[in-house]
Amino acid sequence: MTDLEQHPEKSTHGVGPWSGPWPEGDHFDPELLTHGDTRNVIDSYRYWSMDAIVADLDTRRHGFHVAIENWQHDLNIGSIVRSANAFLADTVHIVGRRRWNKRGAMVTDRYQHVLHHPTIDDLLEYATEHSLPLVAVDNVERSVPVEKTTLPERCILLFGQEGPGLSPEALAAADQVVEITQFGSTRSLNASAAAAIVMHQWVVQRQR
Repeated sequence: MTDLEQHPEKSTHGVGPWSGPWPEGDHFDPELLTHGDTRNVIDSYRYWSMDAIVADLDTRRHGFHVAIENWQHDLNIGSIVRSANAFLADTVHIVGRRRWNKRGAMVTDRYQHVLHHPTIDDLLEYATEHSLPLVAVDNVERSVPVEKTTLPERCILLFGQEGPGLSPEALAAADQVVEITQFGSTRSLNASAAAAIVMHQWVVQRQR
């Protein structure tokens, strides 16, 4: 097993111990200043404590949440959480099994709010309480192309399992259903790839 596999947050672009007088500010981590920062974080967060990074992210998170059904212990969930962190999702919601394979998240779940909901009904209750429409992502009969749809400013993007897609209960609960237009021979995209595309589509629409 490689060093990166043993320490998934370790980056090949890390920095060594701080050189010179230490910077001032409670957001700096003395341990990292002493020994260096090898985490996979952007340069502006170098030497910051994890709590300080999360607090800063919380001041500018986007209005979309991400929900993933987890009935079959889907291995894509970790990758979806990583993409949710990259696109600064508000919160990730795991629906179904509480346990999920975190290896694909590459420790980004530490910087991302993650909530668990036993059933779709529980997720729907949360969505209603917080006035968040559910936007299901699946290529079913009622789907409309995501690139031709205006995604809500605040919403929950709901993704299903690799293979079967979203459950009937999830589709029934959704306020709208979108799909990603494809041009090749395969019927569906990998779940984590689809999630990243739709999150980026939300960001593009809002930046516009």
